[in-house]
Parts: sequence; structure tokens; C-alpha cells
Amino acid sequence: MTSLAAQPTSLFRTAMGADFDRLHPQLRRRFSVGLASGEACTGRGVMDRIWHGAAFVKPFLALGGTRNILVPRQGRHVPFVIENVPYADSFGRETVTFVRTFDLPGGSRRFDAQMVLSPKGDRVLDYLGTHQHLASELHFGAEPDGSLLIRSGEHRFREGVVDVRVPELIGATAEVRESYDDAVGRFRIRVRVVNKYVGPLFGYEGSFTASYTNVRSCGVRSGLRPVREESRA
Repeated sequence: MTSLAAQPTSLFRTAMGADFDRLHPQLRRRFSVGLASGEACTGRGVMDRIWHGAAFVKPFLALGGTRNILVPRQGRHVPFVIENVPYADSFGRETVTFVRTFDLPGGSRRFDAQMVLSPKGDRVLDYLGTHQHLASELHFGAEPDGSLLIRSGEHRFREGVVDVRVPELIGATAEVRESYDDAVGRFRIRVRVVNKYVGPLFGYEGSFTASYTNVRSCGVRSGLRPVREESRA
């Protein structure tokens, strides 16, 4: 098992550089998962709230939900699991899964993402959904209190020969804040997805605990990898 003092190279550490060392030790441990550490992380907890914006965004959330992009239902006190498992994708790139499962009444819902390092190594690329039709640039930063702030940049839609930037009019900016609460021994997370013109679209907030496993012996369970992998960075 990797100690908090050990800091193996991960794609997140590479993207953040020296800023990585400013994170809370538990966040450094969590975001050291990767092929170098040989560790996977599973978070289990409860989302206090999953919310949506105005009613007209629901059809878009429902459409995204068919490919495990966003969550088309609301809820409170929703059991939650996030699986961060490293593997080499079919193009040889180190990849870490961010597969979130929300145990909502009437059936669970998933929000899938696979993260890889950008070709320049200065940011993370987030491929969304079962077929990786959407890709977002993510910028990671450490806050003064040791929490992690992730902001999305450009979004691209890719299908076959199509590779276009998603315009701001229909796109959105995601902001993720993750911290560690020493008083209760839990990670806290808050996610907000906002459109520049119409305001908040979707989000959730809650807390979880984390456990670590040796991915070299456990492997990647069936269903975590996407149906289709996208090579364009």
C-alpha cells in the first residue's frame, strides 16, 4: 500500500506540477492513482443533493443520460460510488476512470469519464460518456486550504470525421471542488455545470470515504472502460 509520504508520478501530478504538493495529503494520495502507483481508488458515500437548472434543460440531460453523460434525475441523500481505476487504453495512453454511479430511486444512473494527459502534459483531457463523443480540457489547481479546484476549458464533439468545438451558446463550464474534512475523515465534493447564457444546468454535492486496491492484481472490472475510445486529443 502506498503511504502518504510516497508521491508516485501520476497524470494529475504531471499536469499540476509543483501545485500538486499544495494539496491536502489525502487528496495527494487520491490523485496519485495511476499505473506508476499501481493503485485504484473507490469512493463510497452520499450525495446530499443532485440538482437541475430550468425545466428546459431536462431533455438535454435525458439525451446525455443515454450515453452516461450527466445525470438526468434529481435527488437527495443519494448513495454514490466513484471508481478511479488506471489502465492503458487501446492507443497506449495512461487513462484513469472517473465512473460515478448514483443509486437513485427507480434505478441507478452513471456519469462516465476517462481522463488522459494532454500531449503537452500541461492539462488533463476528459473524455465523457460510453462512446467518448465529448472531450473537455480540464485545468487542475490547488486552493489555499489544500482543496482541489478543477475547471473545464474547451469542449469538442467528435463522431466519425466530425471534430468541432462546442459553441458557448449550447456548451457549459464545469467546476469541481474536492476537499478533505479531517474532522469527519471524509472527502467532500461539489460539482456545478453552468451555461454562460442561461445559468446553472446541473450539479451535485456530498461526501465520501475512499479505499485503495492494487490494480495490478485486481485489474479493471468489466464495464468500466468505454464502448469506444477516441484517439484525438
